[in-house]
Amino acid sequence: MARMPTENAHWRDSSRPAQFWIFDARATFPLVLFIFHIKMWTFVLAIIAMIFFALLNKYGFSIPVFWRWLRSTVAGKRREARPWWR
Repeated sequence: MARMPTENAHWRDSSRPAQFWIFDARATFPLVLFIFHIKMWTFVLAIIAMIFFALLNKYGFSIPVFWRWLRSTVAGKRREARPWWR
């Protein structure tokens, strides 16, 4: 669980990810999309994105780390020793 900042925060606290209420700041972008284009599909997209980012945050993944994990999972355990162009 992330600590809440205090009035005498130290420079080491600058690496903490930005949050909007309890959500990651990256999850608020779909909310902005929803505010500018109020339709049911943008609302559903915003909710799904917020759930996705909340799950990533719960398991300790950032977006680049998640993509690397997903890429290595899709690639499988067996690696080819030859370059792809041969």
